Amino acid sequence: GRRPRLRERLGATARRLTDEYHPAEGRTRNRTGEDLIAKTKTRVNEDIRISPIRLIDQDGEQVGIVPLDEAREKAAEAGLDLVEVAPRARPPVVRIMDWGKYQYEQQKAAKEAKKKQHTYELKEVKFRPKTDDHDMDFKVRNARRFLKNGKHVRITVRFRRREMRRPENGQRVLDEVAERLEDVATVASRDRRLDGRTLQMTLEPDVE
Repeated sequence: GRRPRLRERLGATARRLTDEYHPAEGRTRNRTGEDLIAKTKTRVNEDIRISPIRLIDQDGEQVGIVPLDEAREKAAEAGLDLVEVAPRARPPVVRIMDWGKYQYEQQKAAKEAKKKQHTYELKEVKFRPKTDDHDMDFKVRNARRFLKNGKHVRITVRFRRREMRRPENGQRVLDEVAERLEDVATVASRDRRLDGRTLQMTLEPDVE
């Protein structure tokens, strides 16, 4: 009785979803079978199908709502492309531009932005609120070595539950580490209060 009908309904739903979305094609298809272009693809020239459209000319001026054929003629006369810039607007907004030049400039800008991104390796050195002198010397030496190699260093002071009553002990550790490394590093950030059970400070190497 109910189970076969349930399977039939589930099967119909699966078929409908398969009809509507085709991962291999990277696009969706509506129930009438008309292909819809992928969201990430920009429609250019002959790919634009909807008419009329709201046209912006090559100087950025609003032309207004015109038939698609008229917009194509204007783009052809200018020796430029017709590019859909707001596909979801009704009517869609289309601009006359040099599509190849625009793509080149976008790629160039992306490369420049990537060059300006500062990537660095972050090393962590962990302390306790009551770190003895020998342990302090050893860990500060490690932090100094990392900094001299151009790496950023995160100093972490981790508290046990009973130690959290005296957060100033952790601040003293951060003070001492910062003072002992001030000749090779600058404090980039520092916690002024406990974050959970830790206090942290980030040191960045000085540029020689």
